[in-house]
Amino acid sequence: MKQIFLFYILLYSSFLFAQESSYCSNPKFEKTIERYISHSIEVIGVDELFETQSNYLVLDARELLEFEISHIPGSKYIGYDKPNLEVLKSVDKNQPIVLYCSIGYRSEKMAEQLQKQGFINVKNLYGSIFEWGNKSYPLEDASGMKTNKIHTYNRLWSKWVENKELEKIY
Repeated sequence: MKQIFLFYILLYSSFLFAQESSYCSNPKFEKTIERYISHSIEVIGVDELFETQSNYLVLDARELLEFEISHIPGSKYIGYDKPNLEVLKSVDKNQPIVLYCSIGYRSEKMAEQLQKQGFINVKNLYGSIFEWGNKSYPLEDASGMKTNKIHTYNRLWSKWVENKELEKIY
């Protein structure tokens, strides 16, 4: 009886792990992300964010040129190298926040900074704008118009944007 109980616990744990570990449509992209992020910040998948985006303040932790080419609709620019912390001036420390960048590295680092400033409900978008684009979720440009352009940081990283509908800019 004890062995059966342990078997079911192991099976259930495996199921939960499988559910949590498949945030990307491309397993190779997911392996790459795993080499860059430390999971110091709770992650959220793009599907979940797409369905619940109105619950979050969504912040773009890329550089301004990347943001201007395209960003997740409704997101605000915070940046990375020289963050625009003015965007947080009137934000309640309990406000649910999701940060994103290209794949999740810069957004994780910015989320760590926000936690140090006392924000307690901060998440990192796993796969970030690359996975968002791969799932064909909408993007908008600096003027708020729908766009099919996506800044891929550089040529090397552009291989992870696999959606043929998107025009890669770097």
